[in-house]
Amino acid sequence: MAAVPASSPATGEKPAVLIIGGLGYTGRFLAKYLHESNLASEIRLVDKHLPELAWLAPEFKEVCSKERFVQADASREQSFPRIFDRANGTQFDYVFNCGGETRFSQEDEVYKMRSYELSISLGKEAAKRNIRCFVETSTGMVYKPDAVPRKETDKLKPWCKLAKWKLQAEEDMAKIEGLNLLVLRMAHVYGPYTSKFLSTALCMARVYQFLGKEMKFLWKEDLRTNTVHVDDAVRALWAGAEWYVKEPPPRKPVPIFNIVDHGNTSQGVMSKLIHDTFNIETGFFGTLISAFARLNLEHVVDEVNDETLDPWADLQTKAGISQSTPLSPFMEKEILKDTDLSLDGSLFEKETGFKYQHEKLTREKVEEVIESYKTMGWWP
Repeated sequence: MAAVPASSPATGEKPAVLIIGGLGYTGRFLAKYLHESNLASEIRLVDKHLPELAWLAPEFKEVCSKERFVQADASREQSFPRIFDRANGTQFDYVFNCGGETRFSQEDEVYKMRSYELSISLGKEAAKRNIRCFVETSTGMVYKPDAVPRKETDKLKPWCKLAKWKLQAEEDMAKIEGLNLLVLRMAHVYGPYTSKFLSTALCMARVYQFLGKEMKFLWKEDLRTNTVHVDDAVRALWAGAEWYVKEPPPRKPVPIFNIVDHGNTSQGVMSKLIHDTFNIETGFFGTLISAFARLNLEHVVDEVNDETLDPWADLQTKAGISQSTPLSPFMEKEILKDTDLSLDGSLFEKETGFKYQHEKLTREKVEEVIESYKTMGWWP
């Protein structure tokens, strides 16, 4: 059976959708997917930043237009009427929270304010307005790390501050009376224009290619760094909301699903892809250096950054890139930890019938990402 948008019970029309963090990476792709597939009767994007400052590629210009966009800080209650009120007096059917702090290695206070408080405030408002489904995007970094893929019921032990506050938000939102909540825990999201996880590795590879040096990885080849393509991530967000409203809400306990491709991406996979794409030697530091790094991570990260940041600046100057771009080889200490991001996503597929279109990270997909940088004038 083909997926038909669950119509709004009141009017019989397609769902009206509110995307918080609508100019963020996942938010903009979600908006584009809904717009191009004609799945929603209304799409409203809310973001603190202006579209002009969001490094939007041309294909997002139409969906991120002024008519659909509201600039607001969604963690502040006084913004709620502007965010939630609709011209026809009805409520949005689905709210997707793609907002929050996405940078690593920030202070606890930053995540508490920008992620946790945002989620809780929005959750309370959505409950008050009886929104049919509130989808919270979370992270797979909330599990106790293990090479064996983590299921939704496995032990939780967040291994970075971002994940700690995401998990706190998940747990406290589940207690909000009347909130129709669905939580999706994402692997590393990648795709065109990405400026996170994968982009750091690609920028580093470009520097080592330029320097004619081998690019070496810490830890071991089988350290898991699971991935999901952004197109699949946003299709999963929509599939989740459509699945949620098939039964009279709320669903108890709160449904939680892992979203991850079938590639079981690891450092070994990344190393090979980088070798093949950039034609440079790649390898792994032995256990001795990795053991030293574990004890002196701060020092090691600083050294890596010292080695790559200046050449990256030189590369950009040579290429005539004068504007700032979202790309950098800067390595975050929290991301360089010896921790597996290893997820089992089978429950979501079984429950919803969802099928991944991008099974795994491949050389073609890596080249597609680099091409997207080139079209934006970001790539040296």
